[in-house]
Amino acid sequence: MENPKREFAKLKSSSSEADVVTVDVHATKDLIRAGHRYLDVRTVEEFNRGHPVKALNVPYMFMTPEGRVKNPEFIQQVSSICSKSDQIIVGCQSGARSLKASAELLNADFLNVKNMGGGYADWVENGFDVNKGNIAHL
Repeated sequence: MENPKREFAKLKSSSSEADVVTVDVHATKDLIRAGHRYLDVRTVEEFNRGHPVKALNVPYMFMTPEGRVKNPEFIQQVSSICSKSDQIIVGCQSGARSLKASAELLNADFLNVKNMGGGYADWVENGFDVNKGNIAHL
């Protein structure tokens, strides 16, 4: 059996959803203007219906006949378009998937990740600019 202190250190070093910094849509808009990258983790279909300007799309989950399943290549796909030192804001429809995705990115050693609370629904509700169509997918 492994040393209990070492096991505790492993547990303590991994990020959980509680460790994720969440910002609202107003702060997100300002951060995007300041150069942060916006990573939309909704499905391609959701993304095509509308997304914040300059958004990147890497789905965190896929719809299947059995329901939603996690994208097994999520980290690899994000790593192909973002560096671990990029300043990234993660968003989804309401903020739930993006919170999970943000924690996973932090655990994969991405250094500057924030979650957009309220998601795309709040973005639209506040009248912020959106693009429609299938651009910037991975």
